Amino acid sequence: MEDLTITRLTGRDLKNWGHLPGPQFPDLLGRANRMQDDGVDVADIRAKLASEIPIPPEHIELHEDGAVTFDENLIPADADEEKNLLKVRETMRAVMRTPTVIGGAIMPDACPAGPIGTIPVGGVVAAQNAIHPGMHSADICCSLMLTDLGDADSATVLDAASKVTHFGPGGRPQGQRFTVSLDLLDAFRANPFLNNAKTIRAAQEQMGTQGDGNHFLFVGRSRQTGHTTLITHHGSRGPGAKLYKAGMEVAEKYRRRHSPQTLKQNAWIPADSDDGRAYWDALQLIRKWTKTNHNSIHQATMEASGASAGERFWNEHNFVFRRGDIYLHGKGATPGWFGFAADADPQGRTIIPLNMAEPVLIVRGKDASHALGFSPHGAGRNWSRTEHMRRLGAKTANEALIEETVGLDVRFHAGKVDASELPSSYKPAAAVSAQIESLDLAEIVDWIDPYGCIMAGEMPRFVRRPKGRR
Repeated sequence: MEDLTITRLTGRDLKNWGHLPGPQFPDLLGRANRMQDDGVDVADIRAKLASEIPIPPEHIELHEDGAVTFDENLIPADADEEKNLLKVRETMRAVMRTPTVIGGAIMPDACPAGPIGTIPVGGVVAAQNAIHPGMHSADICCSLMLTDLGDADSATVLDAASKVTHFGPGGRPQGQRFTVSLDLLDAFRANPFLNNAKTIRAAQEQMGTQGDGNHFLFVGRSRQTGHTTLITHHGSRGPGAKLYKAGMEVAEKYRRRHSPQTLKQNAWIPADSDDGRAYWDALQLIRKWTKTNHNSIHQATMEASGASAGERFWNEHNFVFRRGDIYLHGKGATPGWFGFAADADPQGRTIIPLNMAEPVLIVRGKDASHALGFSPHGAGRNWSRTEHMRRLGAKTANEALIEETVGLDVRFHAGKVDASELPSSYKPAAAVSAQIESLDLAEIVDWIDPYGCIMAGEMPRFVRRPKGRR
C-alpha cells in the first residue's frame, strides 16, 4: 500500500528558506504546519512566509584613513604641548574613521581621554544622523551656571555654600534631600532609557549634589559690574551615568550588527530610529535634571547667605547638539552659536573656567566654522595627573596649594588637597585665553576674578567589607 504520510515541516526547513531562529520561530513553525495540515502546497507555504525572512544587516565600512579630516585650533607653545598634540592627533584620526563621522575639530584645551580612537577632551565630532554615547561619556551635560549676587559679601556666600552644597559619591541622606519635580520624574518613567528604579532613585537622592573630580563651586567678582558672582561646575551625576550605560548597550547592538570594525567606544544609535528618538529625548530630560540641580544649589546658597539674585545663565560643555540632521558631539567643548539651546543666554554668553587661581571667562561665541561652532571649555592638561605629581617633586600638595593660590580662599570638600586640581596641573591660562582670541573662537566679554572656591577633589575610596559581614 502506498504511504500517504505527509513529511512534516521542521525548523531545519525554515532555516533552509532563510528564516533565522529566535523568539518568533515557534509561532512561524506552527503557522507553517497548520497550513500544511490544511493542504497548502509546501511551495506556497514558503512563498507566504517569505516576507518574514529578515533583511540581512547593512554592513557599513570604516572611512579610509585621512578621508575625513578635522580642524586644529591649538598652537603648541612648548615641548609638552607638542607631545600632547601628537597624541590628540593620533586619537582624532582614529575617530574620523567612524562611518557616521563627517568632520571634527580640536580646541586649545585638547588632551587625550582614553585609548586611541576615543574622542579627546576638547574635541568636537560631527556625525550624520547618529548619536554616539561614548562621545559625550558618562558625565553627560557637564556644565556651568552663573548667578549675579550683586553686592553680597563674598566670604559670606562661600561660607553659606560650604554648608549647602554636597560633593562626593552618592546622594544626600534622608531628611536633607532637595525636592525633585514629580513631573520630571514622571517624564523619566515615560522614557525607555530612564524608566529604571535605580535611575529614578538617583535622580531623587542626588539632586543638589556636585560629585567629585574637577567639579567645583566658585565665588568671584565681575570686572564688568563689580558684582559678587556664584558659579557651579558639575554634570548629571548618577542619572546621567546610568543613561550613558544604557545608551552604550543599545549602541553596541547596532555596532555588532552593522559595523563590527568600528571601535566600541564609537558605537552609535541611528538618530532616526525609535531607539535614537528615545535616546535624544532622554538626553534632553537629563539636561533638564542637571539644570535643575545647578539651580537648586544656587537658590539654597542665596537663601543661606541672605543674597539676592540678578541675572543667571548656564551652558553645558559635554553634550550632543543638533543642527539639522547633523549631531555635534562636544566632549569638553562649549557651543558658540546663538540659540544653541532654547534656554541659552539671549546675549550669547557662555562660561569658560581656567583654574582655581585665574578668572573665569565670560565669552560670546563666534560660531567659527573651523571649530564646528565651538570654543574651549577650560584649560585642559598637557600631562597626566601622575606626571604632575612627579613634577611636584619633594613639594607637598599643601605647600603647592599655598604657593599657587596666594590670597584666595580655596577649600577641598574632602578635607585633603587634590594636587591634580592645582593650577600647575593645567595648561597655562594665559595661553588658552590668548588662543581663544587669536584663533577667533570667541570674544571675551568679562572676567570673574576669584575670591575662592570649594573643590570636589579626589574622594576617599569606600572600604569594602568581606561578604557576609556588615
